[in-house]
Amino acid sequence: MRTKIIQNDRMTVSCDVMNGWTVLRVEGDVDVHTSPMIREAVIKLLDEGRRHFILDLRLTPFLDSRGLGMIVAITKRIRDHEGSLRITCAGERILKVFKISGLRAAYEVYDSPEAASRRAPSSSGLEHWPRSKEAD
Repeated sequence: MRTKIIQNDRMTVSCDVMNGWTVLRVEGDVDVHTSPMIREAVIKLLDEGRRHFILDLRLTPFLDSRGLGMIVAITKRIRDHEGSLRITCAGERILKVFKISGLRAAYEVYDSPEAASRRAPSSSGLEHWPRSKEAD
């Protein structure tokens, strides 16, 4: 059952669970205004005991450098909790931002939450984060 955890005029973030993964679906831009809200939502979910996340960016038309910084920050927090993070995006626009920034090689990126959650999470999900380019 999908639950809205953030809703305002800029974005909606909802949460669901699939095969042991907490799926955060972001609808709207991830930028200087919305990134802190997403970060705080992840921190709250970590405090509730969630450890394995899929950040679903399929409905995110825009991701800026502040959004990328937030993703790196939540990755570090999730890693500190011995968790995992996977990212989903469908469009080339968001993938291009990851590629240009050099972060594409550091994340597991999938086309959908279904594909990302096909395998149940493991306890060593971010143990070697960031991955080297040779890992791809």
